Amino acid sequence: MIYEKLAKVRQRITKTAQQFSRTPESVDLLAVSKTRPISDIITAFNWGQYRFGENYLQDAIPKIQFLRDYSLEWHFIGSLQSNKTRLIAEYFDWVQSLDKLKHAQRLNAQRAMYLPPLNVCIQVNISEEPQKSGVQLVELPALAEAVAALPRLRLRGLMALPTSCQNFEQQREPFRILQSAYQQLQMAGFEFDTLSMGMTNDMMAAIAEKATLVRVGRGIFGERFK
Repeated sequence: MIYEKLAKVRQRITKTAQQFSRTPESVDLLAVSKTRPISDIITAFNWGQYRFGENYLQDAIPKIQFLRDYSLEWHFIGSLQSNKTRLIAEYFDWVQSLDKLKHAQRLNAQRAMYLPPLNVCIQVNISEEPQKSGVQLVELPALAEAVAALPRLRLRGLMALPTSCQNFEQQREPFRILQSAYQQLQMAGFEFDTLSMGMTNDMMAAIAEKATLVRVGRGIFGERFK
């Protein structure tokens, strides 16, 4: 049952945070609801979950429209494309997968004035995998500076999706690198408050390295629908 899985994920977050001398409240949970039916989202909401992440625009928009009367926070976590930015700017509260200035400029221009600024995180290709999206670390400061200057966007922090592995200490290493980059940008004057890293299999390692937001889909909803 979804509520049982959700409770277990929250317990894992609490236990891991305490283990590494953090408060459980310092780690937020994003429920990744891609491919999931509206009924699953409502069930999670009824058990106190209000942040949801979506990858596929054509799947997400009907959900957002149907659930407009619910107090939900929608995060786009999929790959950005220029032909998607207008709808993303219109429907979402957050974009976690920003890695190109041209997409940031489009989102900024397309974000309606009656909406609050769009919250964004820059996605970093922390494992330097050619098949994955994300900016390289060396390019991160310049992109962050350019994005922070856009008035209809609010740059909140960084996101990463490292190479999957099962060893806890090996999982921690890329998260440690991202946390260091996050801290350096904070020291440079960026008003960051969001370090989005860690999923079902590696969220404990991410929390150990000071993640403020973990993204969990399978751990809450079970195996993903095809």
